[in-house]
Amino acid sequence: MAKQAFSLLALMAILMFTRPLKASEISLQHHGVILQYHHVSTETPASTSVSPAQFAEHMQYLAEHHNVISLQDMLYKLARHQALPDKAVAITFDDGYANILHNAHPILQQHGFNYTVFINPALIGKESQQLSWEQVRQMKTDGVWFANHSNHHQHLLTRGDMTKDQWLASLREEILSAESKLQEELGYSLKYLAYPFGEYNSDLQALVKELGFIGLGQQSGAVAPYSDMTALPRFPAAGTYANLNTLKVKLNSLAMPSLYAPLDPELRPDNLQPQWTTKIDTSDIRPAQLACYFKGDKLDVIWEMEDVFALSLPAPLGPGRARVNCTAPSKQDRSRYYWLSQPFFVPTNDGLWLD
Repeated sequence: MAKQAFSLLALMAILMFTRPLKASEISLQHHGVILQYHHVSTETPASTSVSPAQFAEHMQYLAEHHNVISLQDMLYKLARHQALPDKAVAITFDDGYANILHNAHPILQQHGFNYTVFINPALIGKESQQLSWEQVRQMKTDGVWFANHSNHHQHLLTRGDMTKDQWLASLREEILSAESKLQEELGYSLKYLAYPFGEYNSDLQALVKELGFIGLGQQSGAVAPYSDMTALPRFPAAGTYANLNTLKVKLNSLAMPSLYAPLDPELRPDNLQPQWTTKIDTSDIRPAQLACYFKGDKLDVIWEMEDVFALSLPAPLGPGRARVNCTAPSKQDRSRYYWLSQPFFVPTNDGLWLD
């Protein structure tokens, strides 16, 4: 029965690509937020870590002010255009570190919160900081879900000397071999893929859609029925983003109803300072209140029409990951902000990707 339900979920997710909803057709309760964590520890890299005390503070706030639901329930309802519980939040972890079990799991169990861990099957049993399969199965009995983070946690955009077809074939094998191992060890296949390092491009998105998967990134933003199910945003909640005061605003955010396809986030060497236009549904947004930011600095927003605005980066991007975030308050609830994030990924001159 569970396997059939997950197959239906994948089917509904695919169907929604051809049946998009307009922002004016949904209510604020059709929006949800997905949180992303890595380490819950004081002994791991600060940029991807939240302390157990901070994590407990986050979870207590969620318990008091939000409705935590499973990622599966959130994505199922979004795909079927169903309303979510008020201020719904799903909790995810990337990389499957053992400190999730030791430090986060007891806190989550205390609150009765469901959560999903994206793991790399090929690394289990080979890297000591990873959960073991025995621990994964133990957590499964406690209601934890596990999903695909690729098999080896490599930069999926790395091509080397491969042709495009060879590269896509290698990605297909990387994704499907991990999913097969999850099915073998856990008895189910969610067909969710969290992109390692949050990196993806339009070709990878097309492959994810072809395989019937749902893709999750690391760019900021909320989710709604009109969200792109091959690149769902998640709010990182560790490192510099662990501050609860700033996280509160993000937890109340709404998915910006963008009507133009976003830029391909992988930038070519001849286009490291992109300019682009975005069209949004302004039925619940006042254009004059929209603001866009890059590395904390406000960008000039040029309105070309009442619902189309242009942006450009102030300087060419170097290797690494970057993003532009745009926000605007809701007319219905001025305490809540629509949020749109455009990520950018740039390799080194040698075609390598920075961790």
